[in-house]
Amino acid sequence: MKHKTLWAWIFLSLPLAAYTIIVFVPAVISFSDSMTNASTLGGDSDFVGFANYQRLFGDEAFWSSLRVTVVWTVVAVTAPVALSLLIAVMLGKLTVLGKFVKTMFFLPLALSLVVVGQVWMWLMRPDNGLINIVLQAIGLGDLARPWLADSGTALAAVLVAWSWQQIALGVIIFLAGLTGVSADLSEAAKLDGASHWQHFRHVTWPALNPALIVVMSLALINALKSFDIVYVMTSGGPFRTTETLALFSYRIAFTNYDAGYSSAAVVILFLLTTAIIGTFFWWTGRKGAQQ
Repeated sequence: MKHKTLWAWIFLSLPLAAYTIIVFVPAVISFSDSMTNASTLGGDSDFVGFANYQRLFGDEAFWSSLRVTVVWTVVAVTAPVALSLLIAVMLGKLTVLGKFVKTMFFLPLALSLVVVGQVWMWLMRPDNGLINIVLQAIGLGDLARPWLADSGTALAAVLVAWSWQQIALGVIIFLAGLTGVSADLSEAAKLDGASHWQHFRHVTWPALNPALIVVMSLALINALKSFDIVYVMTSGGPFRTTETLALFSYRIAFTNYDAGYSSAAVVILFLLTTAIIGTFFWWTGRKGAQQ
């Protein structure tokens, strides 16, 4: 037993060393920088204690980015998970052209979020974008607008592009989960005259619980670390209505060159991410133990 444990630590040593260098050391450096007035351009810096955090909590732009981050996280997790579950259940019943339709849903997963952002920017162009052209063609021209330049629709527009790409991953995992639905239970439910909803509620849904936890975990992690698609599509505008905490810290670091202040925002984002993901895994672990 001790021999196996030793080999386990030997094999784990390299990944742990890489994790320490890539994650732990930068986190410690960021926390250290957040206590200084360091500049992104370099040079000497002085210790300022928690002054950057006091400044942060009095900054309306920080609170605005925090609100956007909360809205982004909630919608960027729930919308793709719900839609991918619905699509997977529908695709699971598809017999004609099933493989072709599934491939169409999987394709967005092969695209980077930068490419996805560019595609949707073209679709949402105010003058010759496909969405506005279709709206005008079907007599709904009043709804046409500059989707990404309108402060009322910009965040929702980026979330639509995000969800389009994220749905593909959820569909793949849910389709794999559907293969675990007991054929005997399904047959018994049909013989008992169960409705479609009753069949889904009592037969399909319990079998999909493990897949649901995996999909929600991945969606939550992807949502909290998202940066590229928002940067490509709006860069946080208009009027910072799409500026997440990650974009806020980026702007402070590379526009205002205030590395100390930016590091304070990064530390807050790190603590927020750790708390949310830690709570989620604690909840899923407790739920698994109860089952």
